[in-house]
Amino acid sequence: MKRVIFILLLTLLGIKVTAQIYSPVTWSYAAKKATVTEATIYLKAVLPDGWHIYSVNQKPGGPLKTSFTFEPSADYELLGRVTEPMPLSKYEPAFGIQVDFFKKEVVFQQKIKLKKPETVVKGKIEFMACTDKQCTPPLEKEFSIPVK
Repeated sequence: MKRVIFILLLTLLGIKVTAQIYSPVTWSYAAKKATVTEATIYLKAVLPDGWHIYSVNQKPGGPLKTSFTFEPSADYELLGRVTEPMPLSKYEPAFGIQVDFFKKEVVFQQKIKLKKPETVVKGKIEFMACTDKQCTPPLEKEFSIPVK
């Protein structure tokens, strides 16, 4: 009997367990040139019913705001900050503050000044998605957007 338990334990310990963190948000990206030297980067989040993500301007003391980090490049420079449409807003008793968020979908935009006619804009998005009952842990998503 001890031998059976020992073999069973060895078998269980030998199994690799891999877990993926659930992310309900689907991201897509695009770039559009406005002129020869300027372009806009579009970062679109689509969320299933009941889920939301938070504004880039979310006040401290509440949920994790959505943030964008762009890899430095000699090919372009950022013009201003990431912009977003007008978010929904509500008082959240769990945080004791007003929270700004988006449901269903949102398109964030970043203008860039081009130093070369073609480039690739790379970076990452950090965000948290929530429902009225649960939240994901902070999530990161890398992006790579060609600008032609």
